[in-house]
Amino acid sequence: MDEGGVEREYRKRRKQPRTQLLLLGLLLVNAFVQTNRVSADGGSGRDWWGPPVFALVMVLAIVRIALEQFRAHTRVTAAGITAQGPVRARTWAWSEVYDIRVEQAPRGSGRAAPRWLTYLYDFQGRRFLLWHLNDWQLDDPYAEVAELCLAAAPLRSLTWERRPDVEELILRGAARRKAWTWGAYGAIAVFCLMFVLDVALIAVGRPDHPFVLFVCVPLASGAALALVLDRYWGTRPPSSPARQP
Repeated sequence: MDEGGVEREYRKRRKQPRTQLLLLGLLLVNAFVQTNRVSADGGSGRDWWGPPVFALVMVLAIVRIALEQFRAHTRVTAAGITAQGPVRARTWAWSEVYDIRVEQAPRGSGRAAPRWLTYLYDFQGRRFLLWHLNDWQLDDPYAEVAELCLAAAPLRSLTWERRPDVEELILRGAARRKAWTWGAYGAIAVFCLMFVLDVALIAVGRPDHPFVLFVCVPLASGAALALVLDRYWGTRPPSSPARQP
């Protein structure tokens, strides 16, 4: 990092837990063993495709972890901000950046995920996660973002002042995300109810329809709940839990 200016680069500092990597390795070895066994048997049996597909998934998971560790980064320059993911990259010029905010992670993440995340907002109210600016990679992400915004201020044609029209779009987006999150929760609850209903139908000897009960009904219920909540919260969007520099 260049302490005297805006030039800086953030990378993944916290390494993948060794136990997780060991588990992936053991699963991958087991998948290859099962694949070789199936090949030796001549590919007989209806589940011959299972081990090769499982091995492919494990390989892709390990490749993604490696790319996240060594390739992914977030770079800040005088031209703007570039978020390089495992495969794709996205760049915003400073004139496209409305604000950079540190926000609390959704409830339920626990210790398995960062508690404070950093988002970039554009002038359309859309937000984009900056993966490497969180409390797992930085000791104090709020202080870092405050320093970053201060250093980038001379590079912007606009100030960091809040604009009511953009703030309204940001709150509207937060309401929409909350609505669809609760819609997903509702779909899961309906799925559980359909499971109980399916067991009851089987117990009394009535015909059941698994695809309708386990797919159609939960998805339709979740979407309906999300649309209702989105319309309701759209008129009174909730405030966003952000720590703003």
